Amino acid sequence: MMNHPHSSHKGTTNVKEEIGKLDRIRISGIGLIAYAFMAVLLIIAISTKTLPNTMIGAIFALVLMGHVFYYLGAHLPIFRSYLGGGSVFTILLTAILVATNVMPKYVVTTASGFINGMDFLGLYIVSLIASSLFKMDRKMLLKAAVRFLPVAFISMALTAVVIGIVGVIIGVGFNYAILYIAMPIMAGGVGAGIVPLSGIYAHAMGVGSAGILSKLFPTVILGNLLAIISAGLISRIFKDSKGNGHGEILRGEREEAAAAEEIKPDYVQLGVGLIIAVMFFMIGTMLNKVFPGINAYAFIILSIVLTKAFGLLPKYYEDSVIMFGQVIVKNMTHALLAGVGLSLLDMHVLLAALSWQFVVLCLVSIVAISLISATLGKLFGLYPVEAAIAAGLANNSMGGTGNVAVLAASERMNLIAFAQMGNRIGGALILVVAGILVTFMK
Repeated sequence: MMNHPHSSHKGTTNVKEEIGKLDRIRISGIGLIAYAFMAVLLIIAISTKTLPNTMIGAIFALVLMGHVFYYLGAHLPIFRSYLGGGSVFTILLTAILVATNVMPKYVVTTASGFINGMDFLGLYIVSLIASSLFKMDRKMLLKAAVRFLPVAFISMALTAVVIGIVGVIIGVGFNYAILYIAMPIMAGGVGAGIVPLSGIYAHAMGVGSAGILSKLFPTVILGNLLAIISAGLISRIFKDSKGNGHGEILRGEREEAAAAEEIKPDYVQLGVGLIIAVMFFMIGTMLNKVFPGINAYAFIILSIVLTKAFGLLPKYYEDSVIMFGQVIVKNMTHALLAGVGLSLLDMHVLLAALSWQFVVLCLVSIVAISLISATLGKLFGLYPVEAAIAAGLANNSMGGTGNVAVLAASERMNLIAFAQMGNRIGGALILVVAGILVTFMK
């Protein structure tokens, strides 16, 4: 029996068509076939311990894991609709992989070294802050900042009082609820938040800071996780609400933002944007050395705001920074979320601390700060949804990484400057207030 050449050709064509269909499925721009090949390569590298403990190894692992986990979370019905979508799924899954020892510790070390040790997080945040601020209209920026900060600070203060009252109602006491829930959850994260906070408590109580830190850490973890989930929920529930600015924080800003011209990417300007963003990071870092009591990011934000307000940077450089910020956020956000899950979210610590009172107080913090900031935001001329996310939930997050996750879950990355503003300055105020309160409440 003879083979027909046409049937062989048809079979080859069908195979090519099927491959073509698979490759049309894109995971953050990468076709499924190419992605599968790289994923297999990553699994082999991890299992054979040939993944380099360098920036290259970290980028390869984090980008591939981040993109595919985010894609899955964004398409899974329950996560997509109720649990923060791809952002929460990426953080939780990577944290679970670490907790169950599926992910080798050396990979965690590589990821953590890149995110924290090499400070990719710092580059990511400063690029995003500079990009979002330079993209805003000068007058709008100043008006928004003046209205945003009171909303953030008053919301934090009122939320702390609510937490204290609920603490009395459920039997843990006003002092405990304030010191171990309200203060750490709004202190601005780990390094700039609960670490110095534990030192303040330890000095006032005459005990070691390590034991206090172990009590504060679970609050930050659960508060951060709940804030991310809540940000995703709020953005979806109020999707068609008049109180939704769809990423614009100041009422009336949306029309001006829509009229802004789209900036076309330029290879050389991308490099210019990188160095300009890094320049502002250096300014903030050096000023922090002179005035160590003020967080470096506060100086970074202030220097960018003043530069924008006085028109000191020519449009060419502003456009360059905006371009570079967009490249970073579109390509590295998912990788950063994977890094957070691998290196910062300790599931063992979180599960060990869970009690119904602890969970209730963390939930109360989330609900209270969301409602209060949304209400105050409306009174101050901000969109309530954006106020609840940037002035409220961002202040219940794990500092810079938490802000990124909260804004990614709500698809409002352009609000990073406001989130950082409230988080860093508000966190510093929390430390000052905590230092006063602990002498009376210990």
